[in-house]
Amino acid sequence: MTQHTAPARRTVAKGALLAAAATLFGPTASAAPAPGALRLPAPTGPHPVGLRTFVLGDTSRDDPWVPGTGVREVKITVLYPARTVRGCPRTPQLTPVEAGYFTGLAPWVRPGLPASGVDWAAILTHGHLNAPALPGRRPVLLYSPGGGDSRTLGTTLAEDLASHGRIVVLIDHPGDASQVELPSGVRVTVLRGNPDPATFRTMIDTRVADIRFVLDRLGSLPPAPAMPVMDLRRIGVYGHSAGGTAAVHALAADDRIAAGVNLEGYLDLDPLPGFDQPLLMFRTEGFDGADRIERSWERFRARRVLLADSDHWVFSDYAFLVPRLQAAGLVTAAARAALIGPADPAAAVRAVRCGTRSFFARHLPAPAPPARGKHASQ
Repeated sequence: MTQHTAPARRTVAKGALLAAAATLFGPTASAAPAPGALRLPAPTGPHPVGLRTFVLGDTSRDDPWVPGTGVREVKITVLYPARTVRGCPRTPQLTPVEAGYFTGLAPWVRPGLPASGVDWAAILTHGHLNAPALPGRRPVLLYSPGGGDSRTLGTTLAEDLASHGRIVVLIDHPGDASQVELPSGVRVTVLRGNPDPATFRTMIDTRVADIRFVLDRLGSLPPAPAMPVMDLRRIGVYGHSAGGTAAVHALAADDRIAAGVNLEGYLDLDPLPGFDQPLLMFRTEGFDGADRIERSWERFRARRVLLADSDHWVFSDYAFLVPRLQAAGLVTAAARAALIGPADPAAAVRAVRCGTRSFFARHLPAPAPPARGKHASQ
């Protein structure tokens, strides 16, 4: 779970984005190519992946982190199996503006990450912008990231799920995400230390409200040939750390959600009503909150998976980025161990991918893929 207390938050007007990033968090243009480009692994399913991004505004509630705005803005990325990706470019993990901010934010958000030497803007996802969707009505999975992380750090697992026939919606939670580029400006948040109970409660309550709001709006997203057909009768939720906590609370609170996966999130916030929907929970051997995790999970009937020689951020894209940064001499062995664990993360990543995929396949089955070669429609 993200270990943070009093959040330091800033919202910067668009006209001053890069200058403000340099002033607040250091230079944004100092990144140099590291030996060996940072890459994310390809998804394993039979379908290429399409991608669309939206900003949604909830005028029924105020933003708890910026009171008085009269609207809660939420940014989402929709990933889905595509019919073809010809002529549709792969999207970067971060926009140029977001990457400029994260260049300065990285060592503050995750101690041990380098303050320079990384071209964060050059990391490409395997999601193809506005690719036409594969026909068929498909289950929907909602994802909430770890506290302090942007939604894009859950890209690899989401792409893998989408390549196997599901629609995955990555949700940013402005106010406890490192940076979120919105029409109203860039929301920048650095969370540090252990969260006090009131802050953590606000984080989880806000995230659950965000998840339910996004679910309300999915049926009315702007139509386009690129939009997949969502089966809103087959909905799952998963999340990492604070996102895992929020996922379980959303599962308990919303009857539309049929199953959930908790990637090492505490479950000791009360009240948490009982529920009987299927739940899968992962935790790592190296997480320093393991005792609290175990105590908070005791009353839940759920399948549990322990990942050996791993640590908390192995559930995110850091599992792939940190080893490359270490190989380039930009991350120490100690920092790597603290972030993702000392071992090769391949086994942990495979367990999370396969376990999450098979869990949702069992409880939210997707249409069978056509009998064709992998990514034959590219």
